[in-house]
Amino acid sequence: MDFDREAVLESFIAESQEGLDLMEQSLLAMESSAGGPELVNDIFRVAHTMKGNATALELDDLAGFAHATEDLLDVLREQNTEVGASEISLLLKAVDELRALVIGATDGSPRLTDNQQHLRKQIADEVDRRSQQLRAGQTTNGGRPAAAKASALPGAAGRTLRADIDKLDRMLNLTGEIVIAHGRLRRLIEKVESVNTNLGRDILEVQGETEHLFRNLQEEVMAVRMVPIGTMLRQTLRSVRDLANSHSKLARVEVLGGEVEVDTAVLEHLKDALLHMIRNAIDHGIEIPPVRKSRGKNPCGLIRVSAAHIGSNVVVTLQDDGAGLNRASILHKAKEMGLFLNANPVSDLELFQILFRPGFSTAGSVTDLSGRGVGLDVVRRNIEALHGVVEIASEEGKGTVITIRLPLTLTIIDGFSVLAGDDTFVLPQEYVIECTELTAAHRRPGSSGILNLRGSALPYIRLREVFGQPATSQVRENVIVVKVGEFQAGIAVDRLLGGVQAVIKPLGKLFRGISGIAGSTILGDGRVGLIVDVPGLLQDMMQSSLQAS
Repeated sequence: MDFDREAVLESFIAESQEGLDLMEQSLLAMESSAGGPELVNDIFRVAHTMKGNATALELDDLAGFAHATEDLLDVLREQNTEVGASEISLLLKAVDELRALVIGATDGSPRLTDNQQHLRKQIADEVDRRSQQLRAGQTTNGGRPAAAKASALPGAAGRTLRADIDKLDRMLNLTGEIVIAHGRLRRLIEKVESVNTNLGRDILEVQGETEHLFRNLQEEVMAVRMVPIGTMLRQTLRSVRDLANSHSKLARVEVLGGEVEVDTAVLEHLKDALLHMIRNAIDHGIEIPPVRKSRGKNPCGLIRVSAAHIGSNVVVTLQDDGAGLNRASILHKAKEMGLFLNANPVSDLELFQILFRPGFSTAGSVTDLSGRGVGLDVVRRNIEALHGVVEIASEEGKGTVITIRLPLTLTIIDGFSVLAGDDTFVLPQEYVIECTELTAAHRRPGSSGILNLRGSALPYIRLREVFGQPATSQVRENVIVVKVGEFQAGIAVDRLLGGVQAVIKPLGKLFRGISGIAGSTILGDGRVGLIVDVPGLLQDMMQSSLQAS
């Protein structure tokens, strides 16, 4: 059998990148006292495997660098003590250079750069120093007592199979098309039943069984696309360490709910948003150690990233114990922009929304982290692209909490279909609270504003008028009460059509960017329905309220 070097090389690169990620996570775990000397054994095995595979592929310089790293890890194993901060920094640098060499392997056998040769010598010198200590029966002066219990290398268990994301996308698209076909088939069978009751009933029964089997298949396809959010969250640990160190700060990340799973497409979009949130937390939130000490805080700041399933959403929260938001400074900047100029009190919910405006910054100087007017506006843009919402809460001197609510998947949603004018719209079910009927006093053309809902004021808008449908008097209108975060409002429609499973289709270039529309779907009768961007509509209502104030 011929040796397919390209296929083996592709597999080697994928496995090596996974191994290096695990090495990095374990080193960071050791630095925060989350693991003991046993982690060194796990990291050693990754370096040993990489060295052997690189040797087999004749990637000599990569194999040599991995061998030097393996030697250091072997000495650390023999000393059987926790690794000090300087050794962890050295090994993290080695991980970075191994990544570069692995990527370079795609173009042939990568050669060591001057920096990599210098680092390899540093590693060799450390090996010599440690070996001399071992011969003298000593242990490292910088090490801490060995932990009683060590944690296993993250993500090392379970059988896995690598799959091309494009293939998974095509599989999901096919299941979506079948959803549409099933809807049309059911409508046709219902017509047959109206003519031949017995035949139609038999066909409907078979169709129902087929639909049940298909839904099981669809759930399995969706499950294949789901990945633990902790994989992405752990990648931020290194960013926090490096960013904090470069600004003379100390910070660590605590990850909760790493086992929560989301669609791989959601995870890809979330990465940038999370990184911007962390950069803001370090720059604006976490104080330098002397200031934290003077305020009675731990010199090392804490950034807690957590994830949880709540209903059909995944909720990601980033909380820091830093200085919190300076309300007076934000309000002053907002007034300079012509906002909140009246004497009415401004709520935190209204004020903190200003932080998401492009170009908004209270930083007095430009740094490599902030002061350029970019950051949270990127967070909002990425989250809205996922049909999610983001909220901020803060207490000055205590810290800030940013909460992101996202759908579990971007492809198929449970929706509620309605008729407004001549068009059918679908509202994502997750935002729908209840339905009520408009009273006669509110059914005048063009009327909108406030509705009395069991003694509470509910602002509402007409969906027909939002999208330019002619205003006409209706015999009956219904209001769908929706809620995004803490904001609740009503959407008036002409007719309620009921629940539907909608396959989200992207809008054509001509319709992209239209406010209030998140996408389209094919209805059971073959017509196109529009999916309402409920957070966008409510955001427009809030903005109108701010401008009016």
